Amino acid sequence: MREQHDPARCYTLLARDSVAQVARHVDLPGKIVVDVGGGSGHFTEEFRRRGAECYLFEPDPRELGSRGPVSEDAVLADGYLLPLADGAADVCFSSNVLEHVSDPQTFISEMARVTRPGGLIYLSFTNWLSPWGGHETAPWHYLGADRARRRYERRTGRAAKHTLGENLFPVHIGPTLRHVRGRDDVQVVTARSRYWPFLASTITRVPGLREIATWNLLLILRRSP
Repeated sequence: MREQHDPARCYTLLARDSVAQVARHVDLPGKIVVDVGGGSGHFTEEFRRRGAECYLFEPDPRELGSRGPVSEDAVLADGYLLPLADGAADVCFSSNVLEHVSDPQTFISEMARVTRPGGLIYLSFTNWLSPWGGHETAPWHYLGADRARRRYERRTGRAAKHTLGENLFPVHIGPTLRHVRGRDDVQVVTARSRYWPFLASTITRVPGLREIATWNLLLILRRSP
């Protein structure tokens, strides 16, 4: 609820929670972590605070520099083509990026490529039919993306940050789960709602309902040998 007017607090808390989720599956000190699409670096900073060697890869220079001078080890790079060798990372991390790419399957393939066998992939996204699927225009996106954008502009006096088909895309839970479960290079460790405090894994098993009630899908994948 506070992301628009207090992003620092929002992303600091989100980073702490997300990195704690990763730490349940891997001892972070000394591990090499790749933060794909990590914006201004909140997640990268939290991984480093927990002892990992984390490197930020962000395609948008405005996002990368939104909090001031950019760290020397941050890289301006596209998640479709990361400048990394195969299996370079112990953990490949991406928070709320998948809904902003037009080809999610290629994005997932690149995350798998740069993760070592046995390594961990953390992938979360806000699905389109979630109450927050329209991002700043939600929940009015249920009545149409263009209509939701016009309402946002009338209410705030400025254009919405996201435009469907340009930097926001309708990603759905069912097809995404079928895709990752059908891959031979990853194994699904966890598929759950990222924010639900209870029945987080159960809700993702109910077709139809999960597209609305999950809110944000969290996938933790293990890179196959």
